[in-house]
Amino acid sequence: MNRHIPDVQRGPDRDEAEEALALLRRWATQATPEEVADLAPGIARLLPDAGLPNYPALSRTFPEDFKSDDAYRASLPDLQNGPASLIRGSRQQLQHVGISNFRLPIRFHTRDGGDLTLETSVTGTVSLEAGRKGINMSRIMRSFYRHAEKTFSFEVIEAALDDYIADLDSVDARIQMRFSYPAKVRSLRSGLEGFQYYDIALELVEAGGARRKFMHLDYVYSSTCPCSLELSEHARQMRGQLATPHSQRSVARISVEVTGEDCLWFEDLIDHARAAVPTETQVMVKREDEQAFAELNAANPIFVEDAARLFCERLLADPRIGDFRIIASHQESLHSHDAVSILTEGDTFTVQSIDPRLFSTLFHVG
Repeated sequence: MNRHIPDVQRGPDRDEAEEALALLRRWATQATPEEVADLAPGIARLLPDAGLPNYPALSRTFPEDFKSDDAYRASLPDLQNGPASLIRGSRQQLQHVGISNFRLPIRFHTRDGGDLTLETSVTGTVSLEAGRKGINMSRIMRSFYRHAEKTFSFEVIEAALDDYIADLDSVDARIQMRFSYPAKVRSLRSGLEGFQYYDIALELVEAGGARRKFMHLDYVYSSTCPCSLELSEHARQMRGQLATPHSQRSVARISVEVTGEDCLWFEDLIDHARAAVPTETQVMVKREDEQAFAELNAANPIFVEDAARLFCERLLADPRIGDFRIIASHQESLHSHDAVSILTEGDTFTVQSIDPRLFSTLFHVG
């Protein structure tokens, strides 16, 4: 019986590959650069003693004296402002695109008529229409820097916003400025003074032709649990047992819309928070101050629900404040979890979904 054994296609071995490479090199040395490029541009890289014919010799020295003129700048490629055909992904409008956390020293007015220069983190964004590829991010910084030497107010921020709306040909835009604001605070009994630092943000938003101003404050305080206070007193009275109520460092993030013509100073918002919940953490203390702070906490025991409503009461009474939101976090010393609350006034801050990391950003790290 005859058996047919099919031919098995054998791959080239090393010797055959070397012969093919030598043949290819011989041909490439005689061919024109156009012929090499037409067959395969990478062939030029196989020529050990020749440069790349289709690639110019480039200088490796930085050209200190080179100056760009208008014609040269006009020749530079600009992919971000390219045609809509370059858009990747779904051709949708972006509500915000820009830069975050570019820092520079900014001078701010204080309520007492002074000025403070503070390191400030700036976020600037604009909307982007569905048919536009992108924006030139650096224009936001350049627009902002034109105003950076001025003493900042909402009016100056508005001028900066106008500039980069015009520079970027956008409709909606936003500027947010974050900084740590120092204010001197007196101790409760000893008369010592020290600087308390408040995390504050200013925000200016233009959307749908309307312009709105917002201020955000993180206020850090001590919260003594009313239930724990009563249970401790019960143990003392009924059993002569020494017991202490639990209290913890707590943070309220207060966000308000600034309305009307009168200025809402940073210090005004701080005063509202302190009047609502007076157990603010202390800076400079002696023993009499520590004792006073214990007494102040006992006089103002507070659940997280109480905190939100007390802050709300103060904000409602100020005609310079429109819609607002209060987020309170009591970072429990009794539990391994925190107690939290959110209260909103008006539609501006009302949302159905909460950022999963919202409450974790309220930790005060000093």
